Amino acid sequence: MPFYEHVFLARQDLSQAQVDALAQQATEIIEKNDGKVTKTETWGLRTLAYKIEKNRKAHYVMLNIDGPTSVVAELERQTAINEDVVRYMTIRVEEPEEGPSVMMRKSERSERRPRRDRD
Repeated sequence: MPFYEHVFLARQDLSQAQVDALAQQATEIIEKNDGKVTKTETWGLRTLAYKIEKNRKAHYVMLNIDGPTSVVAELERQTAINEDVVRYMTIRVEEPEEGPSVMMRKSERSERRPRRDRD
């Protein structure tokens, strides 16, 4: 079966518990349609590049999906209906990424290195 990455942005005024409930709803939709969620990552509340529906920030959530295309079609249909989701995007990938995603590793990478003295 093909692999997909589904990322959705939830409204900024939702609590973390409500965002987790949205991720759980998406997981249930996927499992009902013979799919499987291999990994769920919550990237937290992040600032948007521009306002979307009067929101300056959004909760980011990523799901790695293993399933047929019908799973993605149903998931996107249900996500488009949900008023708590500001934006979403699903892409097909060759194989799921092992370990934490780039967004989760970003915090490790952002630690400042000591400056070298110049001559």
